[in-house]
Formats: sequence, C-alpha cells, structure tokens
Amino acid sequence: MTASQAKALETLWPAFGIEYSGDTLDFRDLFGRDAGRVLEIGFGNGETLVSAAALCPDLDFIGVEVHEPGIGHCLIRAREAGITNLRVIAHDAIEVLRDQVPDGSLARINLLFPDPWPKKRHHKRRIVQPAFLELAALKLAPGGSLHIATDWADYADHIDETLAASDLFELDERREHSGDRPLDRQTTKFEARGLKRGHRIWDWRFRKA
Repeated sequence: MTASQAKALETLWPAFGIEYSGDTLDFRDLFGRDAGRVLEIGFGNGETLVSAAALCPDLDFIGVEVHEPGIGHCLIRAREAGITNLRVIAHDAIEVLRDQVPDGSLARINLLFPDPWPKKRHHKRRIVQPAFLELAALKLAPGGSLHIATDWADYADHIDETLAASDLFELDERREHSGDRPLDRQTTKFEARGLKRGHRIWDWRFRKA
C-alpha cells in the first residue's frame, strides 16, 4: 500500500466508508435520498466504479472490496471526482449482501471480472453458484439486473450453464467481443490485462425473473 492510499483510508473513510456489521443498512438515510442503487462486487482499484458514479449522479453506488490498497485508491479518486453518490464497504461481498443489504433494494448488481479460479479443483470457489444467484435475486428489486463479465472462456461456459439452470434470472443480452463492445459498462483494469493476454471478453445482462 502506498502512503497516499494509507492516508486516504484514514482520512476519507469517514466520508465514504461503511463499516461491516450484521445490521441491515438504511440506504435512504445513508445517501440522504431515494434513488436507484447499484452494488459492485470486487471493484479492484475503483477507477471504473468512480467513473460510473460520476457519469450517473442520479444513481447511488455501493462498492464492496477486500483489497485495502484498491480501496485506498478508490477513495482518492472519489475525492478527486467530487462525488457524493458512492459508499464503500471493506468486507466479504457475500456476507455484505446477506447481512447488510435490504431485500429488494438494488436496481443492479455488477460482478465484473471476478476471480475465475481456473484450476478445476477450485471451481467450487467461483462466486457464480446457485446460492449466489438466490441471494442476488433476493436483494434485487423487481426488474433489477445482474451484470457479469469475464475474460476466461472456461468461466464463461460455467456462467452460461449456471444461469441457464436457474429460474431466478432471464438472459437479457449476451456479448462475446474483443474489448470493443462492453455491455453498459466501462473497460476495467482486469479486462485490459486479459486483452493483452489475447483473451476474449464475455458480457451478460440478466434480469430478475
């Protein structure tokens, strides 16, 4: 962690940070308004999350990440952008969804380039599993959307199979591309890394059934 990231965690956390607890959050009280809410799981360094919040001031964004240097970087960018519609939680995303996010409160969940766990013996660690879909559907409002992206072909097959077997979501759009057609999102650091390795990109938008 750089000195500036560490300082950001200390000085900017009171403005943007949410402490994890077992208590359900009141988003209206948290943001001071009623608005559509977007939850991003694993935002990395926060560059795309901050950009999305700046481009969509009518929405409120909640980012969940465990990597402290990335959180510090995100806080610095949020301050520089002068945005007020972003909050950050430093904790495991599944526990945050389960314990802190009210049922039916989210307009959108972003899961962009999650860890692919490429080795077969680790596939059970992938976040896209039936239990995650049940939790995501519970937290999304009627008509809410789940956006997923990956650059790993094997994980793309896994996502296709897992969502096809679920009656909780309906496929709204699927794209396979070379980084030139991201689906309702900006290019991420992990996506750029995958493209340099010659990977293809897969994007999905699923609607809560």
